[in-house]
Amino acid sequence: MLFLHEVHEVKGTHEDDFEAAMREDWMPMLAAGDDARLLYFAHQAHGSGRSYQVVTLTALRDGAAWERLAQRIQSGDLQKWMREFDELRRDVTGKVLLPVHWSPLQEVDLSSVPSDGREHDLSLFMEDTGWPYSSLDDYIRCWDVDYYQVLGKYPKDRMLLDIQACFQIAHGTHRRREAILWQKVVNHEGLLRLLSHETAAEHKGPDSYMMKALQYRDDWQSRLLRTSAWSPMY
Repeated sequence: MLFLHEVHEVKGTHEDDFEAAMREDWMPMLAAGDDARLLYFAHQAHGSGRSYQVVTLTALRDGAAWERLAQRIQSGDLQKWMREFDELRRDVTGKVLLPVHWSPLQEVDLSSVPSDGREHDLSLFMEDTGWPYSSLDDYIRCWDVDYYQVLGKYPKDRMLLDIQACFQIAHGTHRRREAILWQKVVNHEGLLRLLSHETAAEHKGPDSYMMKALQYRDDWQSRLLRTSAWSPMY
């Protein structure tokens, strides 16, 4: 299974139109077939980065499904719709992802993904994208051993983030040395403390994740994303 990650630079005056087109057109069009499903539709939270950014994550059954979707957009039945849809955004950047071997999310039952726009509570996600200067494989292993497995031992009432997926770039579709953590914020008060306080000394010790990770990278980006009320997954 492949995952298509897209960052949409939406025109501010068309923010509502863009979201409506994704909800009323794009999501059901994908659901009409067996190749793909929209999983997440999330706004970058205002005040946390560049304006009017939307991140979507789409599941694709396999490489052949990706090719069929791309051809439909290039010269098939979706060409006209996509041409009009592009007028609602300034640009879009996409990359194809594969789940790493330890990612909690590996496969998606496409038939079970909602596509009727049903509404629910909003959720916050922290998307961490890292660019290691060492081996990508070693960096992904560090995320597993020194981060994911360690967080898994925390009591639930002490958890800030729930790691729901970890991805690496599918070969040839983006930067080789890049990996992404997809983490649900499960403690909003803890997030506020993270943003408003210095990192505690115990999290900077030689055995801490923050210090161990510096063996592999010192360049990463955190993005705070808020799922829409109709996002299929949240």
